Amino acid sequence: MTTTEPSARAAELSAMLNEANHRYHVLDAPTISDREYDLRFKELTELEAAHPELVADDSPTQRVGAPVEGGFPSVRHDVPMLSLGNAFGADDLREFDSRVRRGLGRGAADGPVTYVCELKIDGLAISLRYEGRLFVRGATRGDGTTGEDVTANLRTVRAIPVRLHTDPPGERLEVRGEVFMPRGAFAALNEQLEREGKPLYANARNTAAGTVRQKDPAVTASRRMSVWTYQLVGAHGLETHSESLELLGRLGFPVNPHIRRVDGIDAVIAFTEEWSEARKDLDYETDGIVIKVDSLAEQQELGFVSRAPRWATAYKFPAEQVTTKLEEIEVYVGRTGALTPVAHVTPVFVGGTTVRNATLHNIDEIRRKDLRVGDTVVLQRAGDVIPEVVSAVVDARDGSEAEWQMPATCPVCGTEAVREEPDVVTRCPNPYCPAQRIGGLLRFAGRGGMDVDGLGYKIMLQLVERELVRDPADVFRLDAGALEGLERLGRRSAEKLAESIQSARRRPLARILNGLGIRHVGEQTAVDLAAWLATEIARQDGETDAAWTRRAADKLRDASVDELTAVFGIGRVVAEAIERFFADEHTRDTLHRLLDAGVIAEAPAPGAGLAPTEGPLLGKTLVVTGTLPGFSRSEAEEAIRAAGGHPAGSVSASTDFLVAGDKAGSKLAKAEKLGVVVLDEDGFRALLERGPST
Repeated sequence: MTTTEPSARAAELSAMLNEANHRYHVLDAPTISDREYDLRFKELTELEAAHPELVADDSPTQRVGAPVEGGFPSVRHDVPMLSLGNAFGADDLREFDSRVRRGLGRGAADGPVTYVCELKIDGLAISLRYEGRLFVRGATRGDGTTGEDVTANLRTVRAIPVRLHTDPPGERLEVRGEVFMPRGAFAALNEQLEREGKPLYANARNTAAGTVRQKDPAVTASRRMSVWTYQLVGAHGLETHSESLELLGRLGFPVNPHIRRVDGIDAVIAFTEEWSEARKDLDYETDGIVIKVDSLAEQQELGFVSRAPRWATAYKFPAEQVTTKLEEIEVYVGRTGALTPVAHVTPVFVGGTTVRNATLHNIDEIRRKDLRVGDTVVLQRAGDVIPEVVSAVVDARDGSEAEWQMPATCPVCGTEAVREEPDVVTRCPNPYCPAQRIGGLLRFAGRGGMDVDGLGYKIMLQLVERELVRDPADVFRLDAGALEGLERLGRRSAEKLAESIQSARRRPLARILNGLGIRHVGEQTAVDLAAWLATEIARQDGETDAAWTRRAADKLRDASVDELTAVFGIGRVVAEAIERFFADEHTRDTLHRLLDAGVIAEAPAPGAGLAPTEGPLLGKTLVVTGTLPGFSRSEAEEAIRAAGGHPAGSVSASTDFLVAGDKAGSKLAKAEKLGVVVLDEDGFRALLERGPST
């Protein structure tokens, strides 16, 4: 029997369809056929069209919103979305357990710690906010502190409830999880693209991330995305993490069925071993196991170190390895002029994606591994790590393989290549090499620099090829008329890009300096320089921003090495690189040309960014190099600053510690030569927590 009164019928249909969505997408136990669902959905759509006042926020018809104009708004997380430390084997897991037990004051006779083991989903981390029972906001993780508001797109993911099944514990609720594209959906999407003659997507993880950030929610809705939730933020009255997962299920959220509560680290290790192979049978990608202390009171007692909780870690499955053929080695020229050899291999599927190219790092690595063109090679890829050639299968050689030599000249501009010891990198010294120009301009226009929305590689390449842009200042001389003539850029798109360029004219001074591409000057050094200039060049009464910016540019252009080395955080190597940049006739007036083109710098407050006054690393300078499993570069440098230390970009005699991960390269060699203390990630974490021992 059905209700005939429109408002009651709309409510009845809405409840019926939301329940059907939950049973189909979350419980995997559908109770109505697809045809019946479609008929009920059509009825509700027609009813709401006839009575617009009946359209509710939690109606199934409202899962697809209007396209986003411009970029996604920023969202600051009330509670940061932290990263996790990594474990790569049983020994690392036992060490994690030992740290937990020490932190809780547990001895050998105190019994095992209870942990919760969860499959680590290879997707995109998200945060979902509810007010009352209604879903009101969805955001990406971003940098952990600030993400992007992608509410309209997440509403299209039918596994996410738009209305909770029961009243939440409190007026506001935040749930965190991982949105992903099932393997079947990913395969179906690529089959469709192949039929349409379009490029295929490389892997499900990146496709999921791109789908969530689509400007048009209808595109997101057209792809069968799903989600697993794993954290309830700020809920009261719970004693364990496993209880919070049970509550998530009762509220209507999808919770992974393979979560296991275990006692002791031996049971954790057994769980990782069990899923090392079993994960391949799942319909979604998982690249590890997340291990959490179950007791919420014990979690609070253990607390955090830097931006990672002491009560959790992420076990990473061993990198998958395959064999393939090294067909060719080609040299690519980067933004800094570095000549990087790249292996072109016979396409092979590994680590969730088809790999055709792999990094070889430098000529020393090629010689160390004795790699030759034509070799059968072992290749590995884990998660988002760049594919790497591990070794050659020497026994498979038949004599046709050929040794490879680094070219003597730049393959792009023909300039003689140079290598300065102890640097392991061969470089093109020509700053106007077209390859460097593209890379430098992309850095300048990118997020760490002027952040010109919409000015990507394909457009920048056309601008350089047509000689519309030769140096950074030329970007700000572009208008819609010049842009409209570019391939695939119509009038409206050209106008939007011109508006983005116009809005990027005013930026913080540090961002402008970072965008110039001065060797050894990264984000932190740019902040140090900007703070120094703001202190040295006092704002005069009535002085405009443009006038102050020009005086600051004069000061920096004419600064000597001695002046620059007196700046907090800048050593002689960096100072010499800055002086060399402003002494070169081609780059000396780069900053001034930007000012002539209408760029204006926002100055930091005088004294901002100067030496910290407290923290366990007070007065210490650290350099981070290589790949740290538990930290991105920016996260490591932020942790150093939070502990009162100074993160520098290059190693010098004034460096106190070098934090060295995998592929540390020339900075490690220089640190060892200078006698600088070298730390691995565990040593770095200990230093952040306790400071130097002496």
